[in-house]
Amino acid sequence: MRLAVALSGGGDSLLALALLKEAGRDLVAVHGRFLALDPARAALERDLARICRGLGVDFEVLDLVREFEQRVVARFAAQYAAGLTPNPCLACNREIKFGAFMDLAASRLGARGLASGHFASLGPGPDGRPLLMRGRDASRDQSYFLCLAPRERLARAVFPLARRSKAEVSAGLGPRGLAPPLAAASREICFVPGDDYRAFLLARGMDLPGPGRVVLRDGTRVGGHRGLWRHTQGQRRGLGIAHAEPLYVLDKDPALNTLVVGTKTEMLCRGCLAREVNVMLDPGLWPAEVLVQTRYRQKALPARVRVRGPDLEVEYLEPRPRPAPGQAVAVYSRAGEVLAGAVIARITE
Repeated sequence: MRLAVALSGGGDSLLALALLKEAGRDLVAVHGRFLALDPARAALERDLARICRGLGVDFEVLDLVREFEQRVVARFAAQYAAGLTPNPCLACNREIKFGAFMDLAASRLGARGLASGHFASLGPGPDGRPLLMRGRDASRDQSYFLCLAPRERLARAVFPLARRSKAEVSAGLGPRGLAPPLAAASREICFVPGDDYRAFLLARGMDLPGPGRVVLRDGTRVGGHRGLWRHTQGQRRGLGIAHAEPLYVLDKDPALNTLVVGTKTEMLCRGCLAREVNVMLDPGLWPAEVLVQTRYRQKALPARVRVRGPDLEVEYLEPRPRPAPGQAVAVYSRAGEVLAGAVIARITE
């Protein structure tokens, strides 16, 4: 079975390619061109082609600039303008890497599976089918970023770094004579220069909402804002409000163009409701105790979770800091199985 290996230019995907080559797999290395070609990206593609020639692996570039703009970048910008705080990496994995990219690798290159450098794994689920699971290295586990990708897509994925740590990846490149073209860690958002999403949105020439009120939860006005899209839930710095206690962004009300702020105690909530639900395993097969995670670096903690029609309802066992609508909630078993993922729509007070 021919396997496509997604090469980003970093060390993780490069070691994944080398490990699969050493295992004797039938491979084609594939780089996704997601952003318009410029001198730096052209040089990266040349470097990847050179490395693959040295490994004796075919190399191809798949142009997905239009798809990436439509399904990831434009959606990210529109959601921010609407008052949400989206995570484009989750949309990219669902729509592009394990969507359009996987499809193109199959139709054009005959690849029946896709390997990547994600720190995640696949294991047999309770129903006997492959199920997404955490990678071994808890500090680098990236299963959260894959929780919206359909299970049937991930069943055709291969994660060579599943049982490896980040330290083992770095140590494994040198002896193989491999130097990743992108030596530095990737930016948080690959298409936002300098990770300045505010400047990025302004540069797109969007019709962004303007100034409005900043209020406490009881409606008391305490200041003004220059645009809801400039703020995120949980934000403390940059509010410019003098108050007896430090204030945090609790919520954004696009209908009234109002920013709601409150104290650290008021940041706590009872849960959330999420949509765009991606059920990985039939809820009837879930264990009695499940864990939820609403941010990449957050520790997953026990919660009550119900799938009701198009919604996923999350009830914390004790109050927790509120997540941001637009982010994802991932549901795990204690064993590290990913049971479901969904996009947070609103907070339960």
